[in-house]
Formats: sequence, C-alpha cells, structure tokens
Amino acid sequence: MSASLIDYDLPPELIAQEPVEPRDAARLLVVDRSRRTLAHHHFRDLPRLLRAGDLLVLNDTRVVPARLLGHRQATGGKWEGLFLKELDAGCWEILCQSRGKLREGEVIAVAPPPDGGCPRSTAGQQPAAPPLTLTLVQRLGEGRWRVRPSQTAAPAVVLECYGHMPLPPYIRKGRAQPQDRDRYQTVYSARPGAVAAPTAGLHFTPALFEALRAGGIGWTYVTLHVGLGTFRPIETPDYRQHPMHAEWGELSEAAAHEIRSCRGRGARVVAVGTTSVRVLETAARDGDLHPWRGETSLYIYPPYRFRAVDALITNFHLPRTTLLLLVAAFAGVDLVQQAYQTAIAERYRFYSYGDAMLIL
Repeated sequence: MSASLIDYDLPPELIAQEPVEPRDAARLLVVDRSRRTLAHHHFRDLPRLLRAGDLLVLNDTRVVPARLLGHRQATGGKWEGLFLKELDAGCWEILCQSRGKLREGEVIAVAPPPDGGCPRSTAGQQPAAPPLTLTLVQRLGEGRWRVRPSQTAAPAVVLECYGHMPLPPYIRKGRAQPQDRDRYQTVYSARPGAVAAPTAGLHFTPALFEALRAGGIGWTYVTLHVGLGTFRPIETPDYRQHPMHAEWGELSEAAAHEIRSCRGRGARVVAVGTTSVRVLETAARDGDLHPWRGETSLYIYPPYRFRAVDALITNFHLPRTTLLLLVAAFAGVDLVQQAYQTAIAERYRFYSYGDAMLIL
C-alpha cells in the first residue's frame, strides 16, 4: 500500500509546455489489459481504435479564469489569489499568497488583465472596468480566506473579466498566455466551475467528433468541477490514509439512460479522463448506475472493482497522485509502470498539455 508503487522519475524536458496543434495530433499510447500489450498511435486514430456502439463519457466542465493578481491597498505589496468556490452571503473562498502577513479587514485591489473579458474602452485599447476589490473577511487556514468581492455578479462573470487562466505550476511556472484562454479548455466545455482542465478531453476536435459519429461511436456528458486538490501529492506512507478532496459533479437522467443502454447492448463505456470515472463510479456505488448530483470524495485505489467503466482515456499524471492511483487501479500497477517507462523511453509528452493513453 506504499505510494512508491506509483512513483517514477521524469526528465524535465518531457513536461509539455505548449499543446500540439491540431489538438488530435497528440500521441496516444494504447494499453490492452487482456493482452498486456502496448501500441503507439495518435489521438486522431481513436475512431478506428474503438468499436461501433461504444459510448464516450465526456466531462463538460469549463475552467474559470481563477488566478487573480493584485496588490494590498494598505501597503502596495503584491498579492496573488486563486478562486476556489462561492460561499454564502455573497462571499468567495480564495487561496491567497503575499509576502507579508495578511490580516482580516484588509482590502485587495485586482486589476483586469489586458486579454481578459472586460468591456473595452472606446479606443478598444484597455478594459474599461474599474479594479475589483476583495475584502479579507476570515482566515480559513492553509492559505485560504473568506473574502467579500466588491462586485455582486456571479463568480464566473467576474472572473471572466478579472482572472487569468490557472495553469498548473509545471507549465511556464503557471504564467498563462492569451491563447491559453481557449487552449486550456475542451472544445465542448459548457459549465463553468473548474480550476483545472479535464485534460484527457483537450485532444478532441470537431473533425474528430465527426469521424467518431461516422464510425457509429457516440458520446454523452457528465460534469465534475475539477478542484485544486487534484494536484495534491500523496504524502502518507500508506496511500489509503491520504485525505481525499471533494469535488462537485452531476450525472443527468439522460446521460445515465444512454450509459445503461450502451452496456445493455454489450458495447463499452469509455470514460474520458479520471474525472468522468469519478462521476460514474460515484453514481454506481450501490451496483446500479443512477442519476446523481452533489459532492463526491470517492477515492479509487488498488484494488478496486469498477462498476460503470469499461475503457479509459487519460493523460499522463504526476507521480504519487490520486489520479495515477486511479489509473493503476484500472489497468494494474505493473502494466501502468510498464506503460509509463515505455512512454518516457519513447519521449512522449507528459501532463496537462501532453499526450494520452487509451486503456482497453
């Protein structure tokens, strides 16, 4: 039960800093669990790697521009924050970082980025919106604060204007570029709420969906708003003792019906990303798949009996993380270790903007 089972060394140059173009040109390592074989393909090959009747399950969450940059009004010192979620009474939960000690009652001024979604001035050069202010109301621990924003619009609306895309720190040290506003989203993203992308879905294109449709392969959607805890490494000697984070998700009645129909005709349910797996397995914990809505803290690690997923598309994950544990539970620890060592030897690109695996 040691987390060392999912540890590995990765040459830094294999951490993808930019996505490939077009999206479906990413490489795809196909892992066959029954034959215990590995094969090299590209993501655009997906329609011929699946079978007619198979059903893809996609996470339609949309990443909000959750990273905020500003300064402390009292001292002028630099401040950085990450929106985590909306609280009651019009307040937000924010992860704050500043050189000096922050105090309750302080006011933070946040300026909109040049590439943000604020209305433009008449000249069209700079955003016309005034600075957003955040009043620090209550310290919540571990760098988190309850804050009261000066604007009362929905967080997704405010963040679209004032926020930066929250790239993980291994991509350009978290510094987003204007093109990341589109590239760090799936082409089917629809429901704002995530602070990290469901990265297995970043490889899909409209043309690929057309090819899938032509091949008799369908798709449906679930929602899981990916939280900051997805990047948290396992630090306990026994991975079973790791405190699992909770994320909000939903499986609709329509999607549940499509998935039950797929399995009823003997076809495969192909989860796109560990986030889709988490929704499906939460909704099927009693053995039958039912519509579900709420927060899940389901923690999947070896050994685990999957009830709703037959195949998995996933990116390559950081070592000693719950995401990699989930993949190891699905494919087997030994086969996952072999796949990762092969991917490193073949110079696959890793993590959010990197390549993918299809596990059959």
